[in-house]
Amino acid sequence: MSTELIKQNPFQSMIDRFNIAADILKLDESIRQKLQRPEKQIVVNFSITLDNGKEQNFEGYRVIHNTALGPSKGGIRYDTAVNLDEVKALAAWMTWKSAVTGIPFGGAKGGIICDPRTLSKKELEKITRAYTKALADIFGPEKDVPAPDMGTGPDEMGWLMDEFSLVHGKTIHAVVTGKHLHSGGSLGRVEATGRGVSIITLLALQKLKLRPARSTVAIQGFGNVGLHSALFLFEKGLKVVAVSDVSEAFYNPEGLNIPELILYYNLNNKSIKGYPNSVAIKHEELLLLDVDVLIPAAKEDVITQKNAHEIRAKIIVEGANGPVSSDADQILHDNHVLVVPDILANAGGVTVSYFEWLQNSLLESWRIHQINTRLEDILEKGFETVFRIAAKHNVTPRIAAYIIALQKVADTQSVKEVALAEPKFEQN
Repeated sequence: MSTELIKQNPFQSMIDRFNIAADILKLDESIRQKLQRPEKQIVVNFSITLDNGKEQNFEGYRVIHNTALGPSKGGIRYDTAVNLDEVKALAAWMTWKSAVTGIPFGGAKGGIICDPRTLSKKELEKITRAYTKALADIFGPEKDVPAPDMGTGPDEMGWLMDEFSLVHGKTIHAVVTGKHLHSGGSLGRVEATGRGVSIITLLALQKLKLRPARSTVAIQGFGNVGLHSALFLFEKGLKVVAVSDVSEAFYNPEGLNIPELILYYNLNNKSIKGYPNSVAIKHEELLLLDVDVLIPAAKEDVITQKNAHEIRAKIIVEGANGPVSSDADQILHDNHVLVVPDILANAGGVTVSYFEWLQNSLLESWRIHQINTRLEDILEKGFETVFRIAAKHNVTPRIAAYIIALQKVADTQSVKEVALAEPKFEQN
């Protein structure tokens, strides 16, 4: 296997950054190894009867990376490209994301190898329930709390909660987040990641003394994260000049009318294909546009050493997990591109997931203003801390975010291990 192929592995990208931060912190070797490796890796196989009467087998994963800071937390994705290395990387990023924002969760991630677009609602429900049943001992409000990710949404989370509740003989809302409101979901959860990306984008513009009203942005990906990022930034006066989804990429130097585009997208079977008021461009061209802000909000490893030197954006805000591979980090830094890392930039989702879990646990329901204000406070504090640590150690914001996260998890892990190692004396 070539080095380049290894480099494109998202888990390897995570390890590369982890090691730089661990070296700066002079992390003890045993703690370093412990934090690199997941606590649990579960592979499940199950079969369901399809609508045509045929039996089909599916493989699913759940990786629990670390639980030092609290119950593990992380999404479940339904995608044909799901694999163990990807799930391991995503689980680790969840650990660092919670730690950077100060949320009392560990990191986990899950996935099922399937194409949700080819499956009926009934089949998706069967898959979700079978997966939940297979992992009924792993999930739990105090153990491991799933959430939606690529290819999943409130329906899947509702089925998961219902199946878990059936297995345990009582309704347990806090086992999962990202549910419909009627199933115990939280206001603001659907748009939370996109809102967080927009909050972070505005803070990054401020950092470079760029005015929102004069700034341009290109967004790769028009799923939940990209769509809401585009809407909130449009509302703040930024000119969104390009967007893309799997079907097409569009450019309009005058700026796209985002509310109009969202209406078109919703009426066009959740696709921007054929949108009239813009020019179609190649997908790869969108990443290389001369804009102030580039938001990759689709998949991992879209910016690598192959195209990093062609990036003309002043700021990259990572809406997706791992869109910049580790081999591109130095190139972007040398070219003075400010990269706001995923573990800070897209932490809005896990933050409002935490709020949902808290509301379920406390049997409360919060107002949207309360949720949005608390979200903004947490992200602003995280942003300030990351940039302060970056200046202190003379490192990029990404390595600063890893330093903060590793320090917090390592310290907590060490305290727990000391407590476990202490001799227990019997009372007379």
